Amino acid sequence: MSKFELKLPQMGESVAEATLTSWLKEVGEVIEMDEAVFEIATDKVDSEVPSEVDGVLVEKLFEIDDVVKVGQTVAIIEINGTGEQTTKAVQSEAAANVPEAQVEAVEKTIEIAKQEASPTVMDFKGSDRFYSPLVKNIAKEEGISVAELDTIPGTGSEGRVTKNDILEYVANRKSGNVQPSKEALGDSENFAAVSRREEQQVASVKSPEVKTNVAAVQPANGDEHIPLSRMGKLIANHMTASLEKSAHVQSFVEVDVTNLVNWRNKVKNSFEKREGEKLTFTPIFMEAVAFALKKYPMMNISLEGDTIIKKKNINIGMAAALPDGNLIVPVIKNADQLNLVGMAKAVNDLAKRARANALKPDEIKEGTYTVTNVGTFGSVFGTPIINQPQVGILALGAIRKMPAVVETQEGDFIAIRSKMYLSHSYDHRVVNGALGGMFVKTVADYLESWNVNREV
Repeated sequence: MSKFELKLPQMGESVAEATLTSWLKEVGEVIEMDEAVFEIATDKVDSEVPSEVDGVLVEKLFEIDDVVKVGQTVAIIEINGTGEQTTKAVQSEAAANVPEAQVEAVEKTIEIAKQEASPTVMDFKGSDRFYSPLVKNIAKEEGISVAELDTIPGTGSEGRVTKNDILEYVANRKSGNVQPSKEALGDSENFAAVSRREEQQVASVKSPEVKTNVAAVQPANGDEHIPLSRMGKLIANHMTASLEKSAHVQSFVEVDVTNLVNWRNKVKNSFEKREGEKLTFTPIFMEAVAFALKKYPMMNISLEGDTIIKKKNINIGMAAALPDGNLIVPVIKNADQLNLVGMAKAVNDLAKRARANALKPDEIKEGTYTVTNVGTFGSVFGTPIINQPQVGILALGAIRKMPAVVETQEGDFIAIRSKMYLSHSYDHRVVNGALGGMFVKTVADYLESWNVNREV
């Protein structure tokens, strides 16, 4: 019998630690390889951590809400155990047969891991939002209460407050551009100092009081109260913050996709038989967007302060609906380097695992542009909200048959054509109407000029 140390794996280049949110296994339970043992959360994503071996869980080294650093041992698993009784017998045998030096080494590892759990983070159990350990530590150092932290808009995944968000807030707070209320600061010790600073800043200038009357919601008999889930709250905050941050502008283009529809109907059965994958319209749309981003690289950017960051890679996010009604955006990395077969496989794989809540943290990060298919639910077009820190998002409308004027050398006539709308939302701070319009027109032209004889 031997013991295996289950460590916190690397969750991405920018993630150094995570919060343990729940244990999925108890001490003494048998664990199979790839079976989830515990759940963790970062400011990027929630994720389950599976076991790398078969065995029995014999010790937990962290408690729920503890902060764990990448590479730290979180649990001890005894390999080839069959249950609590076997575990105790093995532990007795191990204590009798294992050299004392090895026993001391294991005990030392466990003790170090326990000591490295962060005991100094503020109590955030009263907040419905998730905060990464780094954000919590900054809040503690700056004397920011939980109530005040809840008022900070987040630009991270699903509206989470990132390191840059809280540092920017702290800078504005110190310069007086942000004036937190007493209710937001709660009972924090620095409220008196902040109040004195505010009084000095407004001593010579008094603004007229602005009163906003907001009617309170009066529930009627029979109304159902449904609290937002944690993810729902994060998404709501993320969407609101995006609208406040970016100057949203939309361009709409009608696209004749008759040739594309006819081509797909002709090849979809043979494609599925050969590749073992269904050929939907989504990978075709992704290919068109990747082509347009390559042609117009200034759509593949982000804005940080007064600096434009032009992205080297084309990573297209694909908004996917979850069974609970929330959304998640898995990312197709280096989409411009995939052929249609590779794109179809990537799209199907990410969509399937998104619905099963089985995406890895790296698979929902580093997107440079996003596509959302509102036509899946019958919408003709939409005005999507930009997924920060990107500067554009494309909504794909439903494909519908409709009468249209067709121009030929013999004259114009009315025909039944398959058409759809593309709705392009972009950030007018850095993307002007010409670029936004040319980009979506390029996507449309790519789809309209689809070769009906194309091999796949």
